[in-house]
Amino acid sequence: MNFIQTLAISALPIIFAITLHEAAHGYAARHFGDPTAWQMGRISLNPLRHVDLVGTLLVPALILLISSGGLLFGWAKPVPVNFGNLRRPKQDMLWVAAAGPAANLAMALVWALVLKLSIGSSAFGYSEALKEMARVGISINGVLMVLNLLPLPPLDGGRIAVSLLPPRAAWKFSQLERWGFPILLALLFLGWLDNILRPLLQLFNTLIRTLFGF
Repeated sequence: MNFIQTLAISALPIIFAITLHEAAHGYAARHFGDPTAWQMGRISLNPLRHVDLVGTLLVPALILLISSGGLLFGWAKPVPVNFGNLRRPKQDMLWVAAAGPAANLAMALVWALVLKLSIGSSAFGYSEALKEMARVGISINGVLMVLNLLPLPPLDGGRIAVSLLPPRAAWKFSQLERWGFPILLALLFLGWLDNILRPLLQLFNTLIRTLFGF
């Protein structure tokens, strides 16, 4: 499969995985009392409202090209959340943060169902392309879910940890947020991030295969 074919098959699951992750944060924030994303028109299932030219399109395309389709990563425009507007800021932060990874899990399960049905059905013109698209959907959603659940602010896992820690420890831990992305980039370039994510993704893929009988 050449790069153009890989890009065409991967585009839809990548865009939805990245953008609906952000939309889920906005829906959860509104539910728990923060209308910021809603007021800015960011609570929408329309991917175009969340697409970031660099993070949603250019970076994933470049990574697909460099890795020959073996690696996927990207981001969308962050949905604005004012945690101070939440009815119970510290407690509700957990649910707002968890909404993004939960959306990725739901999408991974949907793509796994698509793959299961496409494998079990009679061959048709686009069956192979659909299978590959479903595999990409499972992969990108698994990566985004596991990555974002790492306990490092400002990742979702970091915000979940802040919500669960006692107030004093939570405040100290939240101070890591300014260093979160530099730390993440350092882990990536040193190869440690792959060592952290690989066993977690293997577990995720094993659970998907077991659940759907692949």
